[in-house]
Amino acid sequence: MNTIYNHRAVEEKWRKVWEEKPVNPKDESKPKYYCLDMFPYPSGAGLHVGHWRGYVISDVWSRYQLMHGKYVIHPMGWDAFGLPAENYAIKTGQHPSISTAANIKNIKRQVQQIGALYDWDMEINTTDPKYYKWTQWIFIQMFKHGLAYEKKMPLNWCPHCKAVLANEEAEGGVCERCGTPVTKKNLRQWMLKITSYADRLLEGLDDLDWPERVKKMQKDWIGRSYGAEVNFPLKNDPDKHITVFTTRPDTLYGATFMVLAPEHEMVKELTTPEQKAEVEAYCQAAANKSNVDRVQNKEKTGVWTGSYAIDPLNNAEVPIWVSDYVLADHGTGAIMCVPAHDQRDWDFAKKFGLKIIPVISPDGSDMSDMKEPYVEAKGKMINSGDWNGMDSDKLKSEAPDIIQKMGIGKRTVSYKLRDWVFSRQRYWGEPIPIIHCPHCGAVPVPEDQLPVVLPDVKSYEPTDTGESPLASMTDWVNTTCPVCGRPAKRETNTMPQWAGSSWYFLRYVDVHNDKELVSREKADKYLPVDMYIGGVEHAVLHLLYARFWTKFLHDIGVVDFDEPFKRLFNQGMILGPKGIKMSKSLGNVVSPDDMIRDFGCDALRMYELFIGPPEVDSAWDDRGIEGISRFLNKVYKLVVEESAKDVPETKELVRLRNQMIKTITTRLESFSLNTVVSGFMEYTNTFANIAKKGGVDKKTLEALTVLMAPFAPHLAEEMHEILGYKESVFKEQWPTWDEKLTEEEDVQMPVQINGKTKKVISLPKDVKKDDALAAAKEAIADKLTGNVVKEIFVPGRIINFVMK
Repeated sequence: MNTIYNHRAVEEKWRKVWEEKPVNPKDESKPKYYCLDMFPYPSGAGLHVGHWRGYVISDVWSRYQLMHGKYVIHPMGWDAFGLPAENYAIKTGQHPSISTAANIKNIKRQVQQIGALYDWDMEINTTDPKYYKWTQWIFIQMFKHGLAYEKKMPLNWCPHCKAVLANEEAEGGVCERCGTPVTKKNLRQWMLKITSYADRLLEGLDDLDWPERVKKMQKDWIGRSYGAEVNFPLKNDPDKHITVFTTRPDTLYGATFMVLAPEHEMVKELTTPEQKAEVEAYCQAAANKSNVDRVQNKEKTGVWTGSYAIDPLNNAEVPIWVSDYVLADHGTGAIMCVPAHDQRDWDFAKKFGLKIIPVISPDGSDMSDMKEPYVEAKGKMINSGDWNGMDSDKLKSEAPDIIQKMGIGKRTVSYKLRDWVFSRQRYWGEPIPIIHCPHCGAVPVPEDQLPVVLPDVKSYEPTDTGESPLASMTDWVNTTCPVCGRPAKRETNTMPQWAGSSWYFLRYVDVHNDKELVSREKADKYLPVDMYIGGVEHAVLHLLYARFWTKFLHDIGVVDFDEPFKRLFNQGMILGPKGIKMSKSLGNVVSPDDMIRDFGCDALRMYELFIGPPEVDSAWDDRGIEGISRFLNKVYKLVVEESAKDVPETKELVRLRNQMIKTITTRLESFSLNTVVSGFMEYTNTFANIAKKGGVDKKTLEALTVLMAPFAPHLAEEMHEILGYKESVFKEQWPTWDEKLTEEEDVQMPVQINGKTKKVISLPKDVKKDDALAAAKEAIADKLTGNVVKEIFVPGRIINFVMK
């Protein structure tokens, strides 16, 4: 038999076999294992080798579970609505429905080249009305339960994409899609009340097998903090007050001014005539800045309203300022400022000549000559009336209750998390199933009329008005109210890209069900997801939204669990050859098509794993895949040549086989996939050397073949056939090892003179002391030229002769 591995012929052969006889047929008698990829959005550029990494990892893990006797749910679909697809359509001048379909066709071809275990009968597309019917259904349920509501508010606006962005999409003050600086625009929006689930989203993280850094990112984004809301009466109208949230109510005596967000509802009424022009100009300028820029700007700006509030503890006058570093949608949109104990407040007070009153001292001593703020704020209370002398930490925990008993505020919890801005003024998205009636208000489309199908339009480009292109489609917009039957209008905003991806993992297991989102029977049998694999870039947005929707669907009885993903693995990126992120504009994109043509799918799969630890970024190197290709040829040659022999087992081969099974399995279980590949190389080299001396037995070749199957499935199938098997290698059970048989019979013992190693000898593991010393003396007889005053023998470790 030819010992040269023809990857093209072998891979084409086994792809056809798998099409005719899938190796993972649906089998409800087996325990299920649900392994899921973060599904791709179909960009025009197609896949590069970086995209492959997560798909290869998930397929290795899926095939590993299959070989443990499980029915593996391993689906694939397309996240095809939203800005990326629409922007590509605008760039190419094609309608989004046409360009998206073409992109999906190309990427599906590329995905199929991976040789993955995907069940294409489960395939979904978020732009399919049969799919987004249920996205709309979920929205309606949220509307009925008070979680979907309308609100006019200043929102992040990308003037290039002409779209509203959630805060999460405008980090750094720029649009995450195009990099354009973000401004503000007042628009009517649909919101989802994710804040109602803030505590559950936090507490649910504790029981998840997720990377700690991802859990921390979600916790930080939700941002729960404990403190008090305090009411500051207005000097000129004590019946009215401004409410602030503070985590340090113990420092209330040190509040020398307060700051409102420019959008705060009381700014206008608090501004005196003398300050009106200055305040209005300042607020207008703030409206053109992003939230991130406002918070991160080190140069503090502000303007006085001309009004005062009253500190409810000491009746001191507190000037009311406006500054853009305070955000309307964080806390109450108003803060009390204690410059003696906060760097930001200190800088503001110094700039505008405001009072600074220290209220905490490390040892209770006077702090009137402060040169910088005491931000640690621990010690004894000073300048604080009845609180003087109290321990600050103790007061910090007690102050909310004291304030509540005094009737000037209440203990409360605040969150950084804001409600989800859910509507977009774009065309390419799911229509929001709401009808606006002048008499009945906003009413949901009757469920039996779903889906509300996205109409075909000629002009799909975004508008400058802040309205979706759908607003100009009068025949589609004009309808009748489902409640009163009078003329009404459809909602013209569409859902964000995140909508379809917030629940797609549920639909895979019941994709052909046209009666319900997912049957409870199948949900109970196949869900939730056991292993979710994808990039860390989705650590906050997608994962948080998916958890929110799952918890809601649990609450209304659709599913019996409230966390969608039991285990999460984030793969690192594969960078360009010089360690720079792959980009078409930089010309450093490596196409998987070229690699498959030249080296084969299995070589690319294994190099994707070998390139570095799977959780860290790694730079591509063409020489690496060439080395992997040579290794696969070496394995193939070994199996072909040794399978033709009749080699008996030896103790050495049995030991090596058990050691190999243990090494590969333990490394795979810990997701040290790069060291799995290096392990295959080491054992293959060892077996190749043994083959030259006497040969390798069939059991060892079989074990090597089965272990390699999840990693190089085409090659493994071919070698399994060469070894005489008629059924797929994936019908085999994953090998197990006998711990006793992994142990070495001999040990390598350093022989030392006065602590310096002179030689290493091989001795039986249970060798007796006298025999060991005799063997050692013989091995270094030429070096034992003095008087031996002491002989040291540490079993399994060293032999040392102390000489004068």
